[in-house]
Amino acid sequence: SPQKRWVDDAVKYAESKGVLLVHAAGNESHNIDSSFNFPNPVFLENNKKATNWITIGASGDPKNGGLVASFSNFGKKEVDVFAPGVNIYSSMPSGNVYGNQSGTSMASPVTTGIAAFLLEYYPSLTPQQLKLILEKSAVAPTEKAVNPATGQEVKLSEISKTGGLVNAFSAIKLAAQMSGNEMVKAPKTKIKIKKNKKS
Repeated sequence: SPQKRWVDDAVKYAESKGVLLVHAAGNESHNIDSSFNFPNPVFLENNKKATNWITIGASGDPKNGGLVASFSNFGKKEVDVFAPGVNIYSSMPSGNVYGNQSGTSMASPVTTGIAAFLLEYYPSLTPQQLKLILEKSAVAPTEKAVNPATGQEVKLSEISKTGGLVNAFSAIKLAAQMSGNEMVKAPKTKIKIKKNKKS
């Protein structure tokens, strides 16, 4: 960015407000440990990394196209965790339209949804705690992945920091442990079901 300091200021501001930034790794099949990727969490002024930042790669279906999306960027140091990012049914531009979309920009909202779910019950969690929970609760698959750049079979731990896939169930259990099970009670919702009258 020609104004990287402004970006850094925005990241710091987000941290001061308790915001976890969920970053899509990108869709170029690149190793972002060694290739340029923007935005990035490294501050220009001191070369330190933002602590309220998590980078997400896109996983797929091991039985249909592979464990890791062929387009996903990756990196043992820079990509923290993988999340579903292939054929995700979602809203689309142009009004009330839905369809399947793929990309790390689909994997990131999946991760964001889990983070929001955790905060709904444990609102006192810090961005750093959220990041830690998402990373520590990630589930390592038994299957090998295909490196998007080389086409070689590798362990997920060779192309990401955690070697795991996000898992909401494991994440909420870990959040409960970290928060001492002091959960905020979810609001009760009344659901009315209307029975169709037979004509």
